[in-house]
Amino acid sequence: MPLPNDTSGTAALAICESLLLALNDHNILPETEIVGILKDAAAAHENAPTGDEDALHAAVATLINGILDGGNSVRRP
Repeated sequence: MPLPNDTSGTAALAICESLLLALNDHNILPETEIVGILKDAAAAHENAPTGDEDALHAAVATLINGILDGGNSVRRP
């Protein structure tokens, strides 16, 4: 399923990723907590009640899991 062209959603994602990186860079949150936040967010969409927005929840979970797999929100050596 292609992602919708959603400028506000893309901006929100970029801001959240930058915040997570800054929290890690300044030793406010360790990498394990940041990964936990992302896993919780993905799980919330994976376990969302079924209904009209099933495809949207699946796409959001896939996107968050892709961020986790790519390490985009945590700077890893």
